[in-house]
Amino acid sequence: MNRLDVAASTFPFLYSHTGLDALKHLRGLGYDRFEMMIFPPHCWPRELSAEQRKEYRAWLDGEGASLTSFCYPLLDNNPNSVDKLMREYTLDRYREAIDLAAEWNCPYVVCIPGPVSSLINPPKQWMLDWFVEGMKQLLAHAKGTGVQLLLENVPFTFLPTAQDMKDTAALIDPSIGVNFDICNSAYIKEDPAEAVRLLGDLVKNVHISDSGYGEFKHDRLGTGIVDPSPVYEALCDIGYTGATVMEIITDAMVPGADPDGDIRASHEILAKSGWKPLA
Repeated sequence: MNRLDVAASTFPFLYSHTGLDALKHLRGLGYDRFEMMIFPPHCWPRELSAEQRKEYRAWLDGEGASLTSFCYPLLDNNPNSVDKLMREYTLDRYREAIDLAAEWNCPYVVCIPGPVSSLINPPKQWMLDWFVEGMKQLLAHAKGTGVQLLLENVPFTFLPTAQDMKDTAALIDPSIGVNFDICNSAYIKEDPAEAVRLLGDLVKNVHISDSGYGEFKHDRLGTGIVDPSPVYEALCDIGYTGATVMEIITDAMVPGADPDGDIRASHEILAKSGWKPLA
């Protein structure tokens, strides 16, 4: 059996821990591969001093740990906003993330298409043109850094499907990959395993969590609609050898929340479906 690597996201600790403290906490749970959320006050490149940046890298090196990816969540930004200033603001934050990823030897920065409203939106072609143009600018910035840009399929954006990811990547550049989110795919009633096969070698990083069809969530595995086993088989079919990031969003600031328990329970399910168990 081809056991796939499992990484942990710092997302549950967005407001309760600094990025470095979240890494140390997850290391205490037994993890040595991490996805870092790029968001203030958790880990925000422009607010990190040179000494703090060195401290992160020194800790990772000292622990023999590594970052799988940077993820900049769509909370205060929009790369395809009608407002050019917002588009420029978003690209500047991504440029800072790319620079930090290069400094910390993080191979991937995940780039998410902008959100849409349930009421009225710009024409899709406008949004697509803005997004593609912005991604090309980011590629130019990333050239020579060793950092690869990945698109992510997210339900509340204007490009939610695996086919959208494949088509849009082709418009941007052959170097663009995909961060495939299994839960996001299941939520829009795609078959995540078939979506993986459609994307093939575009898939460079993977997210997993769980949700129902009602409120969109990223809960612990085993609580909703996500079945990891068929996706594991599809990942093996395409020859995937990268990490699968448990993007369990259980806010550690909420009384009674148990992100550690949710992470452990999710990993146990993954281990039964083909992924590496927690050592």
